[in-house]
Amino acid sequence: MNYEHIIHPIPPFYEQGSRILILGSFPSVKTRESGFFYGHPQNRFWKLMAALFEEETIPASKEEKRAFAARHHIALWDSIHSCDIVGSSDSSIRNVKPNDIRMILEEADIRMIVTNGKKSHEIYRKYCMTLTGREDVCLPSTSPANAAWTMEKLAQAWRVILETT
Repeated sequence: MNYEHIIHPIPPFYEQGSRILILGSFPSVKTRESGFFYGHPQNRFWKLMAALFEEETIPASKEEKRAFAARHHIALWDSIHSCDIVGSSDSSIRNVKPNDIRMILEEADIRMIVTNGKKSHEIYRKYCMTLTGREDVCLPSTSPANAAWTMEKLAQAWRVILETT
């Protein structure tokens, strides 16, 4: 396996009015190339968010995604600051250094922390929860690798975020 040590290249997205912090694990190769969260065209995150918030247009550009997240009080980041990884494979992640999310919690009105998938949840619980003292809500990954979850099943599970916005 060809492991590559990568430092997270995307800054957190949040505003003072953000209420939900959604943490992925680590950005995929395509997301790193796009420069904003969930940039892989097959990741279902933005399609799912548009459906949940009943918006007709799925945000596509970096600017549209930022505006969408701001409009719906969503903060975005990842649990991992740096790691050794093969391509985009969460299962290959090792030598993790977590992100310190406390700055977001200090500056924004975060009422719910959501981990997008099991790897993010695992990293949050192992490294971040002791710093924040706050529980997370683990939701099924929107990654195309999580093919067992249909859009309908994802929407049912993710609907919980609507209670916080």
